[in-house]
Parts: sequence; structure tokens; C-alpha cells
Amino acid sequence: MDAVKAIQYYTNRMVTDVSGMKVLLLDRETTPMISLVSTQSYLLAKETYLVDRIENSGRDTMRHLKCICFVRPTDASLQALLDELRSPKYGDYYIYFSNILKKSMIEVLAENDESEVVREIQEFYADFYAPTPCLFHIGLTPSVHPLFAEGHSWNPGALGRTVQGLGALLLSLKKRPNIRYERNSAMALKLGQELEYLMSHEAGLFGTKGVDSHAQLFIVDRKNDPVTPLLTQWTYHALLYELIGINNGRIDLSHVPGIRAEVKEVMLSQDQDTFFKQSQHLNFGDLGASIKKLVELYQTNTKSHHQI
Repeated sequence: MDAVKAIQYYTNRMVTDVSGMKVLLLDRETTPMISLVSTQSYLLAKETYLVDRIENSGRDTMRHLKCICFVRPTDASLQALLDELRSPKYGDYYIYFSNILKKSMIEVLAENDESEVVREIQEFYADFYAPTPCLFHIGLTPSVHPLFAEGHSWNPGALGRTVQGLGALLLSLKKRPNIRYERNSAMALKLGQELEYLMSHEAGLFGTKGVDSHAQLFIVDRKNDPVTPLLTQWTYHALLYELIGINNGRIDLSHVPGIRAEVKEVMLSQDQDTFFKQSQHLNFGDLGASIKKLVELYQTNTKSHHQI
């Protein structure tokens, strides 16, 4: 089960299935989802010459280009799509939603496609953030979706977004798990019930051939484990997060005095950063030895370059 490869699969499908020169339009949430698993150079190699936000109304009209839209099925993104279709800037549109689409949304899109530029609408289940292959998150922030309502119950918005994200993850990994939840947690019970309802309601998606029905999903409640968040892990990846901070795979170093412009923001990626891939789980002592070897290798290569 690799969360990064799951989203990379859908990204590759989008930019490969649509041939020729094209534009990729993303919304506020799908932008970081794609940036975590893909690069500009990869997209450019697939003839994707422009990546922009669908909310940006100031884009130039380029009718000779095809347009891929990858957005979440939200009211805001749907409205941005409708505004785009009423005054299309590109020749053909291929629309991909990151989660299960309501029938009413398809009808609204069809009604507003007066120029008949939409060539395809599909669901690609990449509605989560994947910083590493074994780690994903839903992107909930207290300012947008407070987790709790009164009485330590679910905030409805946070519950809905969590169910959507978990559902997309299971569909992308082709899993229909047996759900186990913490007995003493009403919130874990509620999440399990909502997820089970989703899988039953969308049985045609979760029950397709090749889906693993022997997987197990365990839902635990952090409120019953107050100690773990207070511990400091002494591994490279954990120390970067604890001491500097990581936001969707990016480390902000702009506050460091005298730092060069090109390294004010650093992207952590196992695909692009060999040292990070090899060292992310090393403890502090072993990490020091790896850094020493890396510096010595850099000095050797730099010295050889100057001699040439």
C-alpha cells in the first residue's frame, strides 16, 4: 500500500490519456496534492506546458491547447468550472474530480457546457495528501474545519471531509476493509459507521473485481493517548518536523539569515531527494555519520571539478 504511487497513478493517467499540448488547471486543494507527488519537469515531459489555478480568471485565452481540470467535487470548485465553461479559454476540456461525484453536478456541468467543449468527465480517487508512501492526511486545519463540536463530538464538516478522504484512499488502493474502532470512543464509532455507510451506498465502486476485502482498518482516538504527542522522536524526518516544521512536504527556511533565494523553501521528496529517502528513519547518531559521508563526497566531487 503506497499512498504516493496511488496519486502518481492518477496523475500519470491524466497527462498521458490526453495527448498533445495541454494545460493543467487545479483548485486550492488539489494543487498541493499534485505537487507532493509530481514535478514541473515530469509534467512538461508529458506536454503539459502550463499549470495554473482554476480560480485564476486572468489566464490568457489559448484555444489551440487542451485543458485538464483536476478539482475536488466542492461547491466552490464546481462554480469555478461553470465560470470557465461559460467563457472557455481552451479548445477541449477533460474534467477529473478527485472523489465521488454527485449526479446533480454532472447535470449542472452539462447544462452550462453551451460551447460543447467538455470531452470527458471522470472520477479519479486522489482526494488526500501523500507526503510519504506510508503517510497520508486529509488536510484538515482548525481554521477551516474544527475537529470538535460541543461535547467532544464530531464537527459535521470535519467528519464529512474525513469520510471522503478515507473513502478515496480505499478506492485508490482497491481496499474494502473490515472496520475496527476503539470501544470507548463515540467519535471512532461515528467515523466507522459513516465509512461503512459510504462503502455500502457505493457498493458498485467498493465491490468491483480485484478489490481486497481482507484488509483491516483500525480507528483509534488520540484523546485516549495523551503521551505520544509529547514525545520527541530522534529520527531525521521527525526532527525536521519538530524543530523546523513541514507543511505538505515543504520546509520554509526563509527566516534563516543570509540564506540563498533558491533554498528558501525546500521540498522533501523520496523520488527527488536520495539522501532524504535513505536517511529519513535514521536516528540522530547514524544521521550524523551519513551527513559526514555526504559532505566528504561533495568535497571530493568539487575538488575533482576544479582540477579539470
